Amino acid sequence: MADGPQGGGTLPQPRPLDAIDQDILRILQADGRASIRSVAERVHVSRANAYARINRLVEDGVIRGFSARVDHERAGHGTSAYITLKIVQNSWRTVRERLRQLPGASHIALVGGDFDVLLLVHTPDNRALRELVLTRLQAIPEVLSSRTLLVFEEEDLEPDG
Repeated sequence: MADGPQGGGTLPQPRPLDAIDQDILRILQADGRASIRSVAERVHVSRANAYARINRLVEDGVIRGFSARVDHERAGHGTSAYITLKIVQNSWRTVRERLRQLPGASHIALVGGDFDVLLLVHTPDNRALRELVLTRLQAIPEVLSSRTLLVFEEEDLEPDG
């Protein structure tokens, strides 16, 4: 995000990533629980070097965190949708904060084009999606209009573990 890290501090200037850094990122994207030892062995550096590189990638904001990739359907959220929003000019920060609070909101992007915001949501079913769109989203004063695109099938393109 352009506003800096979640904690409100500023990030250092980006540094170029070398081939080892790129390999570490690829490994951790595929398996965020990979041990330092495993990462070090796979990229052919010492554990201390791997540990220092990972810490630098975190401190520099390249790695924003570690999380689990969730199968939303198996987790009880069988309905997914992309929702496009047109919003009042200069209201992005306010709208973003309201969207972050929505149950099932997974991704929020300010975009250019025919609409202003692209929102990905995961809900238990179509009834919950309807409630989210018709009650929660339309109650945000800065939202001028919305369009809901139901997702029939999706595939995560991130590396598999």
